Amino acid sequence: MSSEKRYFVYILASRSRNLYTGLTNNLFRRVFEHKQKSVKGFTAKYRVHRLVYFESFQDVRDAIRCEKQIKSWRREKKVALIQASNPTWEDLAASWFPTPAFEKADSSLCSE
Repeated sequence: MSSEKRYFVYILASRSRNLYTGLTNNLFRRVFEHKQKSVKGFTAKYRVHRLVYFESFQDVRDAIRCEKQIKSWRREKKVALIQASNPTWEDLAASWFPTPAFEKADSSLCSE
């Protein structure tokens, strides 16, 4: 069995496309924490929880270097990175977790 460690650089977006770049060794857990707003801060305050981009690394130093590079970019370059692999800005983690009731309610507000 492989005990190979993986590191992920990821970008989250809100529906209004506020962006957040992060680094983790457990993408599933970290995205769940963002979606549950279990860590107070920018992503919880601005509802930034849609996973729109991620990269995987074996070496944590490469992941840190990538995260710092992306964080230094202007917004336009980050948007281009996302759109190159996810042009419709789909939530790449949408099928990972059950949809909370409040999200279902939000989507039906305009249909009345």
